[in-house]
Amino acid sequence: MLGKESTLTVICEIYAADPSVRGAHLDRTHAFINGTSVFLRPIGLEHRPCLVDIRRPRGKAFAAWRVATALSPAKDEQGAAPEHGFGVYRAADYDELIDHPCELGTFALAGFTACGVPHQVAISGRHDCDLGRLTTDLQRICEWQIRFFGEPAPMSHYLFLINAAGEGYGGLEHRRSTALLCARDDLPYPGMKGLPERYRNFLGLCSHEYFHTWNVKRIKPAAFAAYDLGVENYTTLLWAFEGFTSYYDDLALLRSGLIKPGEWLALLGKTMDKVLNLPGRHRQSLAESSFDAWTKFYRPDENTPNAVVSYYTKGALVALALDLTLRAGTDGRVTLDDLMRALWQRHGLSGQPVADDDIRRLAEQLSGLDLRGFFATAIDGTTDLPWRRLLKKFAVRMRRTASEPVPSLDGKLLDDGREVKLAAVYERGALQRAGLSAGDVLLAIDGLRVTPASIKRLLARRRAGEKIVVHAFRGDELRQFTVRLAPPARDTHQLRCQTRANALRQSWLGK
Repeated sequence: MLGKESTLTVICEIYAADPSVRGAHLDRTHAFINGTSVFLRPIGLEHRPCLVDIRRPRGKAFAAWRVATALSPAKDEQGAAPEHGFGVYRAADYDELIDHPCELGTFALAGFTACGVPHQVAISGRHDCDLGRLTTDLQRICEWQIRFFGEPAPMSHYLFLINAAGEGYGGLEHRRSTALLCARDDLPYPGMKGLPERYRNFLGLCSHEYFHTWNVKRIKPAAFAAYDLGVENYTTLLWAFEGFTSYYDDLALLRSGLIKPGEWLALLGKTMDKVLNLPGRHRQSLAESSFDAWTKFYRPDENTPNAVVSYYTKGALVALALDLTLRAGTDGRVTLDDLMRALWQRHGLSGQPVADDDIRRLAEQLSGLDLRGFFATAIDGTTDLPWRRLLKKFAVRMRRTASEPVPSLDGKLLDDGREVKLAAVYERGALQRAGLSAGDVLLAIDGLRVTPASIKRLLARRRAGEKIVVHAFRGDELRQFTVRLAPPARDTHQLRCQTRANALRQSWLGK
């Protein structure tokens, strides 16, 4: 039994080989520390202040290493860390400690100020990033978001931790920083013109995680108000915290002048492609998708397209629909922007968690509209929203077209360069009706060999409604199927502004 003045020393070794933003990674080039993967939890003492002493690895190879973290140096402690230096850092409690990742290494470093708040960017990995271009663009995004919710910003400083690799994409929000993984080709290079797609997508990722500074780190669902780190924490509201953030991430690029309205509408069309082309949207509601995140969304299998809808992408579309509904129903007087700012005032600044029905009630209070039917359909239902009718009021036309003018198999093909395997077979589609399953390897169509290069050419010579004979391997068994081809999949959603704008569209997208 330890007394009040006793000291308990625990020594442990952590295996750190996860290069994602969720784990920890250590090699001779750098170290990324995600607190949840490294710092042991002192059960019963989580509320106590924490000190962490980050020490330089021994050896000449690490002489140039430094530290990037949003943790505050422990100024009153012996050995307190200087800026970007090794030494002692302080956190108010265990929750704050694990919410500040650290990067150790020879990263590139740049900074900018947004609405008076110092921001820094630390990039690890080999890259040729134009840091001046990146910080200029990030400054525009960050300043728009700070002003959107209202100054002053809720943090005294902010850090973008970026790991540039050959391939990769992901981000994880924290209260004063974000950890980002990208391909080095996603970053801007010296002399780059315009806003290439890969860089635009990366800026959208940065925007998404930065928006979380307000929407989830401070405006929180009730289930996240006091995390129980010993169990999974379930909520039905991820559609609002991830979906609404997904709506605003690219919208911030438009509002800050980095892209134009037509480009943003094209991005919305791609989001529609991801949602409206998959049968899972008719099986799972957004509330269920949010609640099932632990068991389904992050554990996908071959049937996921038939059974699951993403609370990110469909949540973004519901945010769009709610924005349009509020604007149209109030003649532009109330928008989703007003709802987000009201959530910040009532729940973010006060720390009052968001209950399941608070968002609907607040939207109704602001607008005077009865939104029970909208929320029943959009959040708890599985039917599609009336997109054409919603967009028409804003002088925006929606068209569905086929990306490939060939008959459809109603499935997803996995092309590894050598064989054609069925990654997914869509419910009630041509392949499923014929008896094929995910995992089957297609060998021949009407006696002709199928390869990744030939399958579209073979299908292009057929018409919808025709029957084809497919030979495929299921495991090590050769099987034969008769498939009736479906019409070309109308899988591309195009959103275009009509020639004559109206006041609703101008207030939404600008002139």
